[in-house]
This record gives sequence, structure tokens and C-alpha cells, in this order.
Amino acid sequence: MSAPAPRPEIPTLPVTFRPTRTRVVLLTVGAAMFLVITAVAMTLEQLSPGERASFVFTALLFFGVLALLSRPKIVATEDGVTVVNLTRTRRLSWAEILRVNLRVGDPWVFLDLSDGTSMPALGIQPGIAKQQAIRDARTLRALAENHGTGTDIG
Repeated sequence: MSAPAPRPEIPTLPVTFRPTRTRVVLLTVGAAMFLVITAVAMTLEQLSPGERASFVFTALLFFGVLALLSRPKIVATEDGVTVVNLTRTRRLSWAEILRVNLRVGDPWVFLDLSDGTSMPALGIQPGIAKQQAIRDARTLRALAENHGTGTDIG
């Protein structure tokens, strides 16, 4: 049998969890794509100004999508947790979070909520930095257990 995982130290709040390596990769690739596509548009002499503008617009669109994908984060404060996913931000009190789950094969953390639903929290992803994601999930779980009551007061 393996020993139980050590209980993580509870950090001073506020604390922000985000997939930093993933974010760096996405924004770097986005900037590189924008620069390359824009450079190609400017060096092709046979393109009209409208065609060049469409190249640059397409490059901005690619960069925008990658920037959107780099947006997720989880911010824990004394009052609760703010989960920022791709297009939606949701504020939760500690009492609303019953459990923090990151199972083998999960693409990100899932929060079991007091209303019976489960919410994805993309701010902790094991994709590129698996060990960091596991540490972050354990820390968020410890915070939820320490601050939450397991019932929704509101």
C-alpha cells in the first residue's frame, strides 16, 4: 500500500491558480503566428491593401482565440472562489464547494457543488505541468475543506 499524500500547507489568501506553462505556450505561439502571417502579408507584393488587411485580420483572429484559451484561472479569497473559464466567470462561496476533484485522465479540475452539479474549473490543468496541477488541486481541496462548511448558507 502507498502512503497517503501529504496534506498541503494552506497558503495565505488570496491565491491564484492558473496553468502558467500552458498560458506561456499559447501566448507565445499566438504572437509568433501573428508576426509570421503579418510579415508574409507585407512581403507578398502582388497582394492588394484589402488582401493584406485580411491576412492581418486573420492573424489577429488566431491570436484572439489562443488568448481566449489562455484565460482560465481560479482565484481563492477569504470570501470564496472565482472561477474564470473560457467565456464565463462564476463566483462561488466556500460553502458551495463540496469537493475538488482531479482524477486520473481528467483534463482539468471539477468542483462538486452544493446544488448537485459539477463545474469544470479550467484554471488547474494537468496537461503540460501535471505535478503542479496535482499540487494546486490538493491545495484548493485543502482550502475548500478548511474554509467551507459543505452546505450552502445562501
